[in-house]
Amino acid sequence: GRNHLLFNLYSGTWPHYTEDLGFDPGQALVAKASFCSESYRPRFDVSIPLFSREHPQRGGPPRGGLLSNTVPPRRRYLLAFKGKRYLTGIGSDTRNALHHLHNGKDIISLTTCRHGKDWEKHTDSRCGKDNREYDRFDYQELMHNSTFCLIPRGRRLGSFRFLEALQAACIPVLLSNGWELPFADIIDWGKAAVVGDERLLLQIPSTIRAIPNDKILAFRQHTQFLWDAYFSSVEKIVSTTLEIIKDRIFTHVSRNKIMWNQMPGGLFVLPQYSTHTADFPFYYLEQGVTPPREFSALIHSVSPLVSQSQTIIKLVKALAKSKYCGQIIILWNCDKPLASRGTWPPTRMPLIVVQADRKVMSSRFLPFHNISSEAVLSLDEDIVLSTSEVDFAFIVWCSFPTRIVGFPARSHFWDSSKRLWGYTSKWTNEFSMVLTGAAFYHRYYHHLFTHYLPTHLLDLVDSTSNCEDILMNFLVSAVTKLPPVKVTQKKQHKEPLMQQGSKSTRWTDPVHFAQRQNCINTFASWFGYMPLVHSQLRLDPVLFKDQVSVLRKKYRDLERS
Repeated sequence: GRNHLLFNLYSGTWPHYTEDLGFDPGQALVAKASFCSESYRPRFDVSIPLFSREHPQRGGPPRGGLLSNTVPPRRRYLLAFKGKRYLTGIGSDTRNALHHLHNGKDIISLTTCRHGKDWEKHTDSRCGKDNREYDRFDYQELMHNSTFCLIPRGRRLGSFRFLEALQAACIPVLLSNGWELPFADIIDWGKAAVVGDERLLLQIPSTIRAIPNDKILAFRQHTQFLWDAYFSSVEKIVSTTLEIIKDRIFTHVSRNKIMWNQMPGGLFVLPQYSTHTADFPFYYLEQGVTPPREFSALIHSVSPLVSQSQTIIKLVKALAKSKYCGQIIILWNCDKPLASRGTWPPTRMPLIVVQADRKVMSSRFLPFHNISSEAVLSLDEDIVLSTSEVDFAFIVWCSFPTRIVGFPARSHFWDSSKRLWGYTSKWTNEFSMVLTGAAFYHRYYHHLFTHYLPTHLLDLVDSTSNCEDILMNFLVSAVTKLPPVKVTQKKQHKEPLMQQGSKSTRWTDPVHFAQRQNCINTFASWFGYMPLVHSQLRLDPVLFKDQVSVLRKKYRDLERS
């Protein structure tokens, strides 16, 4: 069994519920639900959650609707349980005692002995009353209206209701002595669950009543993070298992506990990029780090350089005037020979012209070693931006380093008649994407785009020469669970067609638009849900358009745009 991994999804069956697999696993690693701590081999086996057959394969159902500022954090009921009562056999001691917690007010503990084919043979004096009370409450409604959810052991140490409680933002109160909690190697369950002792059942109410509101809110928020990051689909459970094993093997390139237990979670933090939290934008606030005040401009060039009046030349000159621009990188994806350094305007910062191995659309998001700064300004060659616009957008990005911050915005919508997602470029007060033809983001997203996304999505982008900006927005929103940030009100960010010397561009091509409609549905299918988030926020400079002297305005040029 050496170098083998065995998944045991349903530990033990009636009547003895033994953990015996029925064969000797030898030296194989075992990923098992309801793992007993006595048989668990630390740093070798992996404890996984018990999940039902209906558990989503990809993506996963939505969270419990908990908002980051939910006040008050407590729900209608303090503690709730609704489930089977085992009259005899394994797990009966704990389940038979749960009725002592029920007060009918803020603690609802309901059990029924009405299960199994011969339950009436084992009925006792409490069964009738228990069954009547049991039928008065809906399971899901009770769970979604409770602050804490009791998770006692049943026939097995683990329970389906454990994941159900996490999804519902109901803090699990665990009563299962000897249970090795799922992914306990990496997850700090003390931030999301209360671990009790079956022998001290009657102390549970006083224990949870003593937990203050701020900690309750933090607990509930963490249940939502863990559900989203590791448990909402079979794919995430399997991926987390494999990544835990990889971290054990490659200890020199592994994630630390902070990476596993904070947003966006270990699956989105690739240790091949770095093992230091300060190198990722997600931990700046906790580490007390602010992004360096310097960015790298990356211009995607697909047209030959034939004139000094071309838009890309004007763009380089505008970037050269920015006090925050540390370098300008031209990605030469043109079929014509590489333009020499002498054809580009003189700049005070390094100007580097690079070529990818393949001249394809996805190459603009390759993790080029030439990029020396944390911030990247991604630009199309025909974008028109002033130095003031660039500087203001960068200052905004420094406050939102995990997100895309930029100029041209787009949106998505659900077309109920076609039962498909739609893409729109109409100018409205709502958007969900900021196009990477003129946007800032952290350079880590280049690494994530290249090494996290599957090949078939990158092939779609390259075969159509389209949708790379949509895919990057999908990725960043999936990581952050937040929308991008739009700056300034300017609608037009490209040169007029006649000035470009062409009669049409790909943006006016109906095939181009149809491809983007197809892309948005293909991407949503792979992610398993729609990660894009709508926003109505636009950030402008202080005193923007105010009737005061322009001498008081730092970015006065923006009002001329």
